[in-house]
Amino acid sequence: MAAPAFDGSIQQIAACLRRRDITPLDLVEHCLARIERYDATIRAWVVVDADRARSEAEQLGKELREGEDRGPLHGIPFGVKDIIDVAGFPTRAGSVLTSATPATADAPVVARLRAAGAIVLGKTVTCEWACFDPSPTRNPWNHDRTPGGSSSGSAAAVACGMCVAALGSQTGGSVTRPAAYCGVVGFKPAHGAISLAGVVPVSPRLDHVGIFARNVDDASIVLSVCMSGGDRYTKSHDEDSVANQRFRIARPAQYFLACAAPEVAETVERAMEKLAPVASIESFELPASFSNVHAMHRRIMAHDAAVFHAGRYAGAPGEFGPNVAALIEEGLSIGEASYQAAIAHQEQFTTEMATIADRFDALLTPATPTVAPVLETTGDPRFNSPWSYCGLPTIGVPAGIHAGLPIGLQLVGQHATRLAAIGRELEARVRFTLKPVT
Repeated sequence: MAAPAFDGSIQQIAACLRRRDITPLDLVEHCLARIERYDATIRAWVVVDADRARSEAEQLGKELREGEDRGPLHGIPFGVKDIIDVAGFPTRAGSVLTSATPATADAPVVARLRAAGAIVLGKTVTCEWACFDPSPTRNPWNHDRTPGGSSSGSAAAVACGMCVAALGSQTGGSVTRPAAYCGVVGFKPAHGAISLAGVVPVSPRLDHVGIFARNVDDASIVLSVCMSGGDRYTKSHDEDSVANQRFRIARPAQYFLACAAPEVAETVERAMEKLAPVASIESFELPASFSNVHAMHRRIMAHDAAVFHAGRYAGAPGEFGPNVAALIEEGLSIGEASYQAAIAHQEQFTTEMATIADRFDALLTPATPTVAPVLETTGDPRFNSPWSYCGLPTIGVPAGIHAGLPIGLQLVGQHATRLAAIGRELEARVRFTLKPVT
């Protein structure tokens, strides 16, 4: 079977399904075969229900044959990070303290996907409680390197072709960073754009559900299904409104490139050059409040994690990984006045960044300071956490390679549609087509 039938974009696969070149069951079997082949090494999955996936695929294939078409995700196999409820699967959140009892209902984001015809193959590995302690998942490009965290399994599964797309989450950098390390697209919409109901929290003020996909178009299609409104950065922009327009792209005048490894900074510069025919490139100054962003982000995250885990941690502190335990201990020491000061700072930075972002179609920065580091860490989220903090949408796009490992770039802006349009231009111009050997 030709590659687009299984390894192409969602639109290519959808066309193959509707021409009956393949069936949803064929697609599921292809993904299951790749899981069988690679997952003993990559360890991207907590659980896969092959029988359930096959049964759903057969039903969805029958619907297509009878003329019932649910849209572009009809028959498309997905993975779901194991902090998001899927009916019939336990939600373990990478912890021994969670119940093995299956969830009785889908999280709203999963319900939206399944109503659109998506097939959930299973639950993907997360770092414990979606925090910092490394998961068992390996990077498909180099098994001695981290895939990133905390959405480790979702990024690795998409990179290996074990599923067409996957759901993850981000509180600091848990979508953008794994996407960069694994060489896939990571789309973090604005805060509130996708419902957090049925998702194990870290910090409700910082948490986002995000999407891993093979390309920007695929991620955009999935996002359009997952969106639930309530997005303070969702401003209507039709696809036609961004076609054939010259974009205004901003590069930070400080911090990001200065903190990036030379090969990462060079990748940013090359991307800017490639975008020059379709964009004006300008510099911008980060607001003074940026200097405290990482400390205040950590304060809010620690406080909220401590509130959520207080009873559980008091009863079984030894059952938490060292990094989660340190976060909770830190949070337990944060007083209300200190927490409210962090919230005030978050609101200030959010307002200031919204004003800056309104002047441009996108800010372009590295997604990570370096390529994927060794397994003892999940990597450095410092380039991502400011955007989780202020809730701006981001798209991570693979754009280069160094020492056999992907380098990702990050687009940040007010409007998801406009970001996606620039992301497509970036994809087309950098032509990152390499795949991991796995």
